[in-house]
Amino acid sequence: MTRPRKTLICPETTPYYHCVSRCVRRAFLCGRDERTGQCFEHRRQWIEDRLLSLSRIFALEICAYAVMSNHYHVVLYVNSAQAADWDLREVVERWHRLCKGSSLSRRFVRGDALGSAELARLIEVAESWRARLTDISWFMRYLNESIAREANREDRCTGRFWEGRFKSQALLDERALAACMAYVDLNPIRARMAESPEASDHTSVQRRIAAVRDGGYQPDQLFPFAGNPRQPMPEGMPFRLSDYLELVDWSGRCLREDKRGAINGKLPPILERLQIDPRHWLYLNRNFESRFKSLVGSAHAVRQACEQLGKRWVHGIRDCERYLSPPSVT
Repeated sequence: MTRPRKTLICPETTPYYHCVSRCVRRAFLCGRDERTGQCFEHRRQWIEDRLLSLSRIFALEICAYAVMSNHYHVVLYVNSAQAADWDLREVVERWHRLCKGSSLSRRFVRGDALGSAELARLIEVAESWRARLTDISWFMRYLNESIAREANREDRCTGRFWEGRFKSQALLDERALAACMAYVDLNPIRARMAESPEASDHTSVQRRIAAVRDGGYQPDQLFPFAGNPRQPMPEGMPFRLSDYLELVDWSGRCLREDKRGAINGKLPPILERLQIDPRHWLYLNRNFESRFKSLVGSAHAVRQACEQLGKRWVHGIRDCERYLSPPSVT
């Protein structure tokens, strides 16, 4: 039985979410159809471009993404503080980049004088727009609808392009966030579509590596790495970029078919900081999406989230205990 989105996505519980959307028709509608030989590879670029452009409108930061042949992954950060700082004009102008708005909002943007009642009404409507601009469901709606329309136009057909609902997982702590991001970035390697992270087209890790090579900066389109937790903590993910790239590179080498089960003795230091067993880490890289459902993190974090969301039980709690909980101190 499906659950209401509000019980799955709650920024007060965690700002980090992993979302997956899959094609509903025959496979490879975003890649190459081996049955007919027709190539739809260009649609992967559609999705990547639309994903990055929408992140500049919504108060949602992109931590990681991977566009595959018949589905895509994206890890999002709900930036509620950013949305709260927007003034009325900022909210209206951002919403107008998505749709026409209302007659009142169009007059406001043109600089026409509004009466006190009209201004009060516009403020009320703009607050609902502000909420939508921090809402993952609205983000996924604008992303998927535009791609579906373009694909249907190209195929000269009608009907669904995507499954009815996207899948979402709440990432409750650093371990879950790191494991999920690496799982997403390593999708092409696991699917044998690429040999290395830098060769993984339409992924966030390829974009990050390219930015480092070009000048050592983090790409503007992606949520930055802020370094290990400290006070005061700047905005960004609680890892060092160099550590994360080393982790993904190491993981990708171990996931290759000719390296199955082999673990290099030189482990990335981030695994030690997160207290994750390297063999557990490789298991997560292969099975993250299938082993966990709505809530992902240490068993303690999952139980706390269940209390906040009014849930009595969550699928995958035993795997959270085994793979994502720090070792007990005896």
